Amino acid sequence: MFSQSKFNKFILDNGVIGFFTEPIRLKSGRDSHWYVNWRTVTEDVYLTDKLADFMLHFIEDNKLKPDCFYGVPEGATKLALITQYKWAKEQADYAPGVYALPMGRGKPKEHGDPKDRYFLGMPGGLTIIIEDVTTTGGSLLAAMATLKEADVDIIAAIGLTNRMEKRDDGKSVEEAVGALGVKYLAMSDATELLPLAYEKFQPGEDIGRKIEEYFKAYGTKEVVLL
Repeated sequence: MFSQSKFNKFILDNGVIGFFTEPIRLKSGRDSHWYVNWRTVTEDVYLTDKLADFMLHFIEDNKLKPDCFYGVPEGATKLALITQYKWAKEQADYAPGVYALPMGRGKPKEHGDPKDRYFLGMPGGLTIIIEDVTTTGGSLLAAMATLKEADVDIIAAIGLTNRMEKRDDGKSVEEAVGALGVKYLAMSDATELLPLAYEKFQPGEDIGRKIEEYFKAYGTKEVVLL
């Protein structure tokens, strides 16, 4: 069973979330005093194995039955590979030729069939696409478009952490993904994590105030830290 409190603690204990005195420019073009970065976890075999277990418990709790996990290239590739390996080995029909081990190319080849241009191993069957962090969902939506072009059946999109921000069109990531007929699920979100992280790391009232202002401008919900 997936435990939200244990997953949040895993995030806080392993340097996934933190604060910047000087803001950083996000891929979205927004300046942020806080970050979510799963790289520390996914650079470590033990921690990635634990993260894959959290993912498997999460999909079981949500009654999802995929054939395949696919990671948004670079952001969630390693996690998806390990999750797919562990998931497939648990299935009763585990055998040669039954479960794919797919991986997307960070940069597509210029020529060739879509399965060769975009993939090192094509996703097969009912597929869950994984992203590490979703802000406006640009990378996730681009990866979904690639999968749909290759006629891959996406049953869900899962983000490890949703920053809970509105896109420039005013939609949330959940709404943007849902508009493509795919359910978006987040294993953690900023509105729960930030108060916990602020209490744990004590970055100061100035940063707390700036984060509150950030969510008033961009958030799908406001965040109260002070």
